[in-house]
Amino acid sequence: MIISRQQLQDNENRTLASYGMRSSDSKGRAFPEEERAYRTPFQRDRERILHTTAFRRLKHKTQVFIISEGDYYRTRLTHTLEVAEVGRTISRALGANEDLVESICLAHDLGHPPFGHAGESTLSKLMQEHGGFDHNRQSFRIVTELENRYPDFQGLNLTWEVREGIVKHETENGVADAINFDPEKRGHLEAQIANAADELAYSAHDLDDGLRSALITPEQLDGLALWETLLESLDLEPSRLSELNRHRIIRRLIGLEVSDLIGETSDQIERSGIETTEDIQLHSSNIVGFSVAMQEMNRELKSFLYQNLYRHPRVYRMQIKAERMLQNLFESYTQNPEILPREVQARAHHGDFYRVVTDYLAGMTDRFALQDHARLFDPTVGP
Repeated sequence: MIISRQQLQDNENRTLASYGMRSSDSKGRAFPEEERAYRTPFQRDRERILHTTAFRRLKHKTQVFIISEGDYYRTRLTHTLEVAEVGRTISRALGANEDLVESICLAHDLGHPPFGHAGESTLSKLMQEHGGFDHNRQSFRIVTELENRYPDFQGLNLTWEVREGIVKHETENGVADAINFDPEKRGHLEAQIANAADELAYSAHDLDDGLRSALITPEQLDGLALWETLLESLDLEPSRLSELNRHRIIRRLIGLEVSDLIGETSDQIERSGIETTEDIQLHSSNIVGFSVAMQEMNRELKSFLYQNLYRHPRVYRMQIKAERMLQNLFESYTQNPEILPREVQARAHHGDFYRVVTDYLAGMTDRFALQDHARLFDPTVGP
């Protein structure tokens, strides 16, 4: 028996909450295409994202620790997969469209340059007079322009709702620039879930990597409300932080965060009288979020991670080296464009020169950036 797209969409109508986004209600694609007989449009978008070159490159892009630091730390790819897993769990519990959430989660970091946030801040400075750089806008640029796999259009031709979710990707400290995508409206429920899953995942997993690397010790965490809650709930002493107990703590952390988020969001939906997707997008604040108590504990944890992990001398030294490498590469490419690959030169000749160079740099993996820098600046390395 084959389950048809119509049956899948009928199942959405039966199982999704009234405010969940149905693929049958999609605003469609920029370039009309006949949809597949056995996949919904959002499922098709998910597969298109998975097959991109940009997605595969995430395997060798930094989360916190660059690739030379070891094989066990998160990369942009593993982070993305973990965000998608958390997003699916939340969406399933809230009656949101799981396929739409997963598509947004899988695409949300496609535009991240090499070397993590250090790479993004460096490109942002270098492009300050040429239109700037933001990994969120770069993700959108990748799926609408840079990934060319089809003869009839540029990009992936994703549905409006997936593109809107990418454009309206937000963090606690950053607001999306949603021009051309109803900027007066908030992200739909699925976009908000993807945002929350991203915040939740990177805090939990950066804590895990920090403890694994021993850049953070249990003694340093003493007194943090969330840490104390975790130890108490598992009846653990900080001195007993074996590898097994570290896994238990991170699992419990994610579980507590997800449960709090689902419970608070459900309560907020009920309190606000939300019935439709439009109700969510026109609400005065985001519907998806943590309780006040969990928000406070999360902010305390993020502040701790910023001071003790992201600004740890070992991590900071990596960031400084990354900044210098990207600056050297950017200056070399823009001052000597003839050293760029021929296809990049051709695009630069017909487009925005600095943007094309930045597209090339942002698409690099950590490993490729290190190798190209060595080829240009290390006389012992061949061209």
